[in-house]
Amino acid sequence: MLLGCIGDDFTGSSDLANTLVKGGMATTQYCGIPSQDADADVEAGVVALKTRSVPVEDAVAQSLQALAWLQKQGCRQFFFKYCSTFDSTKAGNIGPVAEALIKALDAKRVVVCPAFPGAGRTIYQGHLFVGDRLLNESGMEAHPLTPMTDPDIRRWLQHQTGLSVGLVAFAEVRRGTEAIAEALRRQDAAGHALVVVDALQDEDLFAIGRAAADLPLITGGSGVALGLPENFRRQGLIGTRIVTWEGIEGPGVVFSGSCSRATRGQVAHYRRDHPALEINADALMAGEMTVAKASAWIVENLAAEPLVFSSAEPDTVAKAQERYGLAELAHKIETFFAELAAEARKLGIRRLVSAGGETSGAVVQGLACEALQVGPEIDPGVPMLRVGGQEFGLALKSGNFGAEDFFTKALRMLERAER
Repeated sequence: MLLGCIGDDFTGSSDLANTLVKGGMATTQYCGIPSQDADADVEAGVVALKTRSVPVEDAVAQSLQALAWLQKQGCRQFFFKYCSTFDSTKAGNIGPVAEALIKALDAKRVVVCPAFPGAGRTIYQGHLFVGDRLLNESGMEAHPLTPMTDPDIRRWLQHQTGLSVGLVAFAEVRRGTEAIAEALRRQDAAGHALVVVDALQDEDLFAIGRAAADLPLITGGSGVALGLPENFRRQGLIGTRIVTWEGIEGPGVVFSGSCSRATRGQVAHYRRDHPALEINADALMAGEMTVAKASAWIVENLAAEPLVFSSAEPDTVAKAQERYGLAELAHKIETFFAELAAEARKLGIRRLVSAGGETSGAVVQGLACEALQVGPEIDPGVPMLRVGGQEFGLALKSGNFGAEDFFTKALRMLERAER
């Protein structure tokens, strides 16, 4: 294994795995810290953790355990992957995890770049934009668990870590790889351990990737990994892998727990032609909605590829959190989807589409799978996934990703052979 990656949620990890596969690297996504060594042909390993919203000390401990496993596999470079909207609170968890990895690897000139231009996320003068709006004005800042309300990445990150945070501004990025590398050296000399790097287009990300070829640790969204496969290819360490996909037949189902604007639109679109079961917070907390009831409903609608969703408007979510407590409600919903995923598999489901990082983490835990084979891309940032060695297909979608018809498209692509 050449490149070892640690993702702070499951959808983001599959996004990164998708980028690496498109770059021609033989990539496997692991569901948590593996219990055994990787297969010999794996060039990039992505250890997907569920650490975005857990207590800081837990996030740090799990990330260091993942690092130790990846080091054991012989990795030459490491990547800490987080959301392209930098989802985090003032307390963490991005800064504390990055700081722990820096200390463990004695890393310097560590790039911080959540940019993903293909999805409209760019960084200019250290500020994160979504489309033509600053993040805090975009509608994506109000994540129910990890609200990110300050578009200034340096300032937000400085709340989370005692390490100094610097900047390589776009004026230097546009000058290319050598200028970026020199700017990173200057930031290191000035005492900045973490360096936010501007990026407005994919060409910037390729240049940043080349400039970071010899650095032990890189952090960011999946975009900054665009240029990493080519670094290894230039050294003659990898060839180019062609991805194939054998279709998976059998019933399909969609689970949605994300409350993002994009996912709510996808839910509304899918409900027009498919049966849908809403998981109401009050009914769930009162015990009126159970996994058994939802499973029975799925059986009744199995042939129609049903949707089970808890996605709701932000005001509705906020009021439910006030009634029951943020952590308790989140735990209840995630446990529900984890148990429902396990039951769905017993019912003969073979294709499952999941929307939302926390929901997808719960789904994968419920399925108890250790490794996922990464297939072709469905929509930007979302690949097809196969549970290792089994006829079971997954699509794990970040809340804000995907076109309006994503659910239908994902189920169809999982079903047919692709190359």
